[in-house]
Amino acid sequence: MAKLTTQQFLEIEQIKEGVILLKDRSLRGVIMVSSLNFDLKSEEEQNAIIYQFQNFLNSLDFSIEIVVQSRRLNITGYLDNLRELEKTQEIELLKIQTADYRKFITDLIGGGTIMSKNFFVVVPFTLIEIPSLRTTKSPLTKQVSTVFSEERFQQAKFQLWQRMEFVALGLRRCGLQTVFLNTSELIELFWSLYHPEEAEVGYYPEIPPEIII
Repeated sequence: MAKLTTQQFLEIEQIKEGVILLKDRSLRGVIMVSSLNFDLKSEEEQNAIIYQFQNFLNSLDFSIEIVVQSRRLNITGYLDNLRELEKTQEIELLKIQTADYRKFITDLIGGGTIMSKNFFVVVPFTLIEIPSLRTTKSPLTKQVSTVFSEERFQQAKFQLWQRMEFVALGLRRCGLQTVFLNTSELIELFWSLYHPEEAEVGYYPEIPPEIII
């Protein structure tokens, strides 16, 4: 009996040039978005943000997915650094202050888990949205499949990038900052989703340079 691998259960076929290529030959781009402290805004500012976000959503003629990632924040390394700093302090007063600060941080997080949140917008594009797309029929399965040549990929990537720029512009008008995730950042993101304990302590696998394209 053939062994099953994790990749066989994932919808991702490949990550290339900052684009997620799925097995159904559709594409995804991911935008990381900053947070906004809405409660600290005045009522007038809040209404302006809501209005801008409403206009942004109404301007879309394609679907997007908004993802909120909650991750437990591990500051063990930070506490270890404080402990080492305390040992190397030559001035007694600074040594005492460092120790008090380390104790304060330890007591602060002792009452519960500190979580960090990341916000992402996933933008889709499918090859069937490109006119005159060629298809082929598999001689074994008789199923029609999309021909995904390099030329087709670049065409789809260009269309996807235009959508992502449009989404980023709408979000910036709401006072948010946006960053397009590149290949290595996408790999780290998905790796952390499936390996949360390792990601929590800051461990990420080394990505071979040849696949970061």
